[in-house]
Amino acid sequence: MLKNEENLLILGNSGIGKTTLLHLLSGLLKAKSGSIELYGKELTKLSSFQLDRFRRDNIGIVFQKPHFVNSLTVKENLELAQYIAEKKDNKRIETILNNLNIFDKINKKTNELSQGEKQRVSIALAIVNSPKLILADEPTSSLDDDNCSNVIKLLKKQASDFGAQLIVITHDSRLKKHFKKSIKL
Repeated sequence: MLKNEENLLILGNSGIGKTTLLHLLSGLLKAKSGSIELYGKELTKLSSFQLDRFRRDNIGIVFQKPHFVNSLTVKENLELAQYIAEKKDNKRIETILNNLNIFDKINKKTNELSQGEKQRVSIALAIVNSPKLILADEPTSSLDDDNCSNVIKLLKKQASDFGAQLIVITHDSRLKKHFKKSIKL
């Protein structure tokens, strides 16, 4: 059990089921047996509609590969996420993009961004609606050591700044030094 604003690293080899675990924790997949409880809700007992609402209100996900509407700008992608969550707040978008050092990309289409910029926009999408829990799936898998360290520090800082818990699921053992709590699958 994690306490408020506590972070967890889950390490495991490729193919062991880390992404499946993330999808179960987020309610993107339904468990065939057992139970998953987050914030007093039994996810396995919620309908698809209830799961969508729960995820919208409580969970931000940094996927292994970015999920953007490429015909939209960075700002429009973030506004779309807010619209879906019924939480319009342009000031929050500006604050997050400033914190992530990509405010200058606000009017760029996402397909015009570098890999590092796309990764930061993915983080922005995950936190734009003030989730209680941020789940990150292999956020450093294709990064060199310096960028790996920068991305994890950035994720931890954003989680801390916005009072969220962070769970990072990865095979990247370089991340061990950044977390007090870890689990090896």
